[in-house]
Amino acid sequence: MSERFVIEKPEFDAATGVARFRYGIADRVFTETLTFPEHGDPNAYGPQSFARLLDLTAVVLGVSYFKLRAPFSIETAIPLNVNERSLMLDVYENGLGEFYARNNLKRFGQISISAPDDDRPAPPAPALPDRALLPIGGGKDSLVSVQLLEEAGIDFTPFAVNPKGPILGSVEKIGRAPLYVQRRLDPEMIRLSKEPGFYNGHVPSTAINSVIAALTALLFGYNRIVLSNERSASEGNVEFDGREANHQHSKSLDFERLIAGVLAGATGGALGYFSLLRPYSEARIARIFARRTEYDHVFSSCNENFKLAGHTGPLWCGNCPKCHFVFLIFAPVMPKERLVSIFGQNLLAQPGHERSFRELTGLAGQKPWECVGEIEEAAACLWALTAMPEWADEPIVSMLKPDLLTQYGSARLAAALDELLADTTEHLIPPDIAQRVAAHAF
Repeated sequence: MSERFVIEKPEFDAATGVARFRYGIADRVFTETLTFPEHGDPNAYGPQSFARLLDLTAVVLGVSYFKLRAPFSIETAIPLNVNERSLMLDVYENGLGEFYARNNLKRFGQISISAPDDDRPAPPAPALPDRALLPIGGGKDSLVSVQLLEEAGIDFTPFAVNPKGPILGSVEKIGRAPLYVQRRLDPEMIRLSKEPGFYNGHVPSTAINSVIAALTALLFGYNRIVLSNERSASEGNVEFDGREANHQHSKSLDFERLIAGVLAGATGGALGYFSLLRPYSEARIARIFARRTEYDHVFSSCNENFKLAGHTGPLWCGNCPKCHFVFLIFAPVMPKERLVSIFGQNLLAQPGHERSFRELTGLAGQKPWECVGEIEEAAACLWALTAMPEWADEPIVSMLKPDLLTQYGSARLAAALDELLADTTEHLIPPDIAQRVAAHAF
């Protein structure tokens, strides 16, 4: 019999706030736990909805263990309806798209799911208070959401899983009491992921944190989860095995539509899920961020600071594509002195970074496996710097300028700059909230 991955029914202890999830693969059993803050009540806001979301969380968290062997078969006793099956398949196929591409594993269209059909009617809608749970990642995006929600007068609570470093610093500056959940991965899974015969790689962390946020919303009473994913998150990195592999798939609009529908179905329509920044480009988000300065020295979008071992060292490594991209989109909208103060160095003044900036702007290689914006967006931002006296003579700008002109042409780059400031109407933001926020987005 071929190898299979087994997802067991989860358990929740209301007295301790601990949820337990068990998984089986390769003759091994793994246990993961989530510890929620005190005083969360699974019966206060719809016990039927909470039970369904607990099951859904078990399904999504399983990707961290599934990838050890990446078998073609998944088995669970958790009942799934049509939409939940679609979401599960999306998480285990597209959510692991980068993992498959980088390990050269072909799984698209071949994974089978064995689970009971769930034909139960939708549970009654719990009476959730009108307030938002806002995941904080410690980077610029969620802090722009903070700015917009505050200015629009929308009530929210900061939320994070395993908060550390920039998350803690950002929440302290926000000045609102947060809700934190502790996630403990099975240490044996972490050990095996480094051993021969097992795989390792990127998992859809936004999908994972989203279902944990949904449980938190039901435990403490929130009627919406507000994400901070921009429109460029829908752009993939490479073609692999017949489809596009996207490092940011669980931040994409397609995934947002899927999970929003499932969360609504599990709660009788009571729990909303959308990204507040979906209408905006990365450059537009940078412009909004630049209006205020209080987060300059607490935030970080550098992924080197978000490893399993915890946050260490400076907020910005200065060497990774994410650092380079964020510096690039801030440069047109921030004084040089302020931007260099944030990063501790001028990243456009270092010729050794040329290859990275070429990849970001589409002049070499492929789009980096990072949460970075669209290639043409990066090219347009760098092109904008060629006309700004304080940046035009920096080594990176002057070195890339001729090739940008050759590959894209000045008219295309100018049009791209204009497009970056035009908001898209493709989003899931409720009309009343969209209207309130739009008044503060310029």
